[in-house]
Amino acid sequence: MNNAIQTQKVGLVGTGFVGSSFAYALMNRGLASELVLVDSNSEKAIGEMMDFNHGLSFVKPMKIYSGGYRELAGSKVVVIAAGASQRPGETRLDLLGRNAAIFRSIIPEVVKHNPEGIILIATNPVDILTYVSLEVSGLPFSKVIGSGTILDTSRFRFLLGQYYGVDTRSVHAYIVGEHGDSEIPLWSLANIGGVRLQEFAPLRNKSYNQEEMNNLFVSVRDAAYEIIKRKGATYYAIGLGLLSIVEAILGDYRSVLSVSSLMMGQYGVKDICLSLPCVVGGNGIEEILMLNMSDDEEDGFRASAAKLKTTLASLKGS
Repeated sequence: MNNAIQTQKVGLVGTGFVGSSFAYALMNRGLASELVLVDSNSEKAIGEMMDFNHGLSFVKPMKIYSGGYRELAGSKVVVIAAGASQRPGETRLDLLGRNAAIFRSIIPEVVKHNPEGIILIATNPVDILTYVSLEVSGLPFSKVIGSGTILDTSRFRFLLGQYYGVDTRSVHAYIVGEHGDSEIPLWSLANIGGVRLQEFAPLRNKSYNQEEMNNLFVSVRDAAYEIIKRKGATYYAIGLGLLSIVEAILGDYRSVLSVSSLMMGQYGVKDICLSLPCVVGGNGIEEILMLNMSDDEEDGFRASAAKLKTTLASLKGS
């Protein structure tokens, strides 16, 4: 454990299912010395604070308290998980109008009281809300990060690990583009322990079947809809995903994570936020990696960006 991590403060705006799952994971991992909870429903924040504090005898010492935006001062990173929830049958982009208005009121308050901190966006549609937050905040692009496809990538690796019968952590594969229906699986770069899937399949007495792989990707892409249909929301896995991003920031680990950030010409895309593998460290986004995608994957990435730009334009025109 890096002792420097444990002397840092984390802020959380929004104590719903996602925010509370992140906070619980942060508390269990013992990564920070302080956690402040902010919510428009102050009673909800107080209730969560009480519940967390009653478990402090079981984890490493930390200070957990609730407050307003003023209490965010001094936070190394502030996680924004506030906003309207995704309804059954509703796409992430359908949420845009409702949540953009919420973010235009939240972000200026966060920056006012914590101007040096990094902002991590978890609310959907995360790519557009990351872009809105970047515009409203006035911060450099490196300090406004969206959770992006970190969860999609994790789902992808889990299902590939299940299919090939290996530990999920040994699967190296990415989902890029939008966190949503136009996301792109990078089949050309997917591998298990450095062995491409086409060569790994025979080792498991399988033949590589792209149709089966495409069906697996559909399960990745549509996972949130399936979970929402069954339990109303997704929150545990994204809570852990947010934790991995925050850990990389607090520890200055320079971890490679598929997060959403501002594109500045990568693959011909600019002026929109979406996901590519990024080096994440103490300064936020430290590098956006350019991958050797196939031509079809590059086309898909650009198409994903175009879709988000169209939606963003409709938001600005409304």
